[in-house]
Amino acid sequence: MRGLIAFSLFCAAAGSVVRAAQVLRPRGVPLSKASFYDPSRDFSCLDGSGSIPFSYVNDDYCDCQDGSDEPGTAACPNGFFHCTNAGHAPLTLPSSRVNDGVCDCCDASDEYASSANCLDVCRELGRAAREEAAKKREEHLEGYQLRQAMIEDGHKRKKEAESKIEELQKEKEEADTVRTEKEELKKVAEEPEKEALEKYRTADSEKKAEENAQQKEKYEGEAREAFAHLDNNADGLLSMEEMMSRQTFDTNRDGQVSEEEAKFYLNQEETLTLDTFISTGWPLMRPVYRMDQRMFTPPSTTTAAPPPMEEELTPPPPVFDEEDPYMSDDELDEEEEEEMEENLDSQPDAEDDGSDDAEDYDMPDEDSDDKDDEEEEEEGDVPKEEEEEEEPKYDEDTQKLVDVANAARGQFDEADRRVRDLTRELRSLEETQVKDYGSEEEFRVLEGNCYDYTDREYTYRLCPFDKATQRPKSGHGETRLGQWGEWSGQEGDKYSRMLYSNGQACWNGPTRSADVHISCGTENKLVGVSEPNRCEYVFLFTSPAVCTKPEEDPSEETAHTHTEL
Repeated sequence: MRGLIAFSLFCAAAGSVVRAAQVLRPRGVPLSKASFYDPSRDFSCLDGSGSIPFSYVNDDYCDCQDGSDEPGTAACPNGFFHCTNAGHAPLTLPSSRVNDGVCDCCDASDEYASSANCLDVCRELGRAAREEAAKKREEHLEGYQLRQAMIEDGHKRKKEAESKIEELQKEKEEADTVRTEKEELKKVAEEPEKEALEKYRTADSEKKAEENAQQKEKYEGEAREAFAHLDNNADGLLSMEEMMSRQTFDTNRDGQVSEEEAKFYLNQEETLTLDTFISTGWPLMRPVYRMDQRMFTPPSTTTAAPPPMEEELTPPPPVFDEEDPYMSDDELDEEEEEEMEENLDSQPDAEDDGSDDAEDYDMPDEDSDDKDDEEEEEEGDVPKEEEEEEEPKYDEDTQKLVDVANAARGQFDEADRRVRDLTRELRSLEETQVKDYGSEEEFRVLEGNCYDYTDREYTYRLCPFDKATQRPKSGHGETRLGQWGEWSGQEGDKYSRMLYSNGQACWNGPTRSADVHISCGTENKLVGVSEPNRCEYVFLFTSPAVCTKPEEDPSEETAHTHTEL
């Protein structure tokens, strides 16, 4: 009975034999293995594990350990079924898919004993597949032709860069010579200028020293006048009692001068001599003293000169700085007010007894001072600066020397700038000449260009040989995903991938990087971006630069293969 079943299955398989080849083989056996299935002799398992009568092949019982005796049934779990798919591509399936009710083979050969209504659609699928393959081949051919143009353009740009480098090197040599000449001319022009200006510097220093001495003398004279005014008993010592008798030093305005307030202005001493008063006491009390003197000066109803105290106590600076000895009265007043505020802040606070009998001590109104200044300006006919023409800074001969030196310096600066610009441009071109633009310079044309891709949240930008960035669609600011690093393709396919590394660091994570996968296409285009791992981005980029020459039209060979039985 078993032999009869096997014979029936074999005859069914024989019915689908290719008429041209007239090769008999059981169902599910590929043409390449037909010689192992000879019905005239016993079948040997393909793994060499044993042999069985040929009638046991495809009898729906697994005899061989490798399942090779059941290529057309689902009896062996490790077996395989071959779909011939005449007119389309052949297919090999696991034996478990035979007669499972699902049409896996386009020629319906895997469902010969099932209830599935499978139809042979291999010719239609084959025709569509061949059309798609032809279309892809045309695109590949177009990409290859564009690659050739990119190669030609790359070599052209390289030669242009070489010529430009030679030209810039000559220009730089000439510019270096000009700069050297201008530098010598500058030195020659600066020597007489330096000698001429030296006398002005000496004169200025002497004038400043003289003015400084005058200011110091005036300052000390003011201090002596104040000391004489405050030393009530004229004993040559300024005591704490004398200070406490002056309402001027009631800095907390409680109606009396406390010992702490008096000691502060005496620099924590019990008494001060004239010399120590000038060096330590007067700088502390000068702002308050001068303010008090101005405040209690009776208003004048005539055009007579102000009282001697006011005139004699014109404020000189308390510190003599050779760099700034010419302080104006306004600047002195501002300095005095600042010093007084600092002194007030550093005073110890006396307890407020809440007495209404304390003497009022109103501070002067700043607005009134401003108004007085405005009135003084209005009274004057024309500001002094406008009345007097600005005097020349140097004599005529010295000014000529300065003008010549300035012109020489300007010419040198221009020549030096020219050398630096040429050096920068030359360095940039030399860097491009050592950069790897592919085996045939095919990628050189990409440098200087950028390509964008936008998804739902971000706009990504790839600038070949420069950087990769990310920018949110609904915001500002750009995140650097990486700087150009190196070609990272596998051996034999080096130029299929680019690595951009050392991007901005992720929060509590690694620095960002971008891995650019390049595939053949008819245009240079960024077609996709993903982030498979945190802070690691994958860019998909198409370019003709990686398109290789397509093989000859395989239609005849394909037709021969696809008609295999």
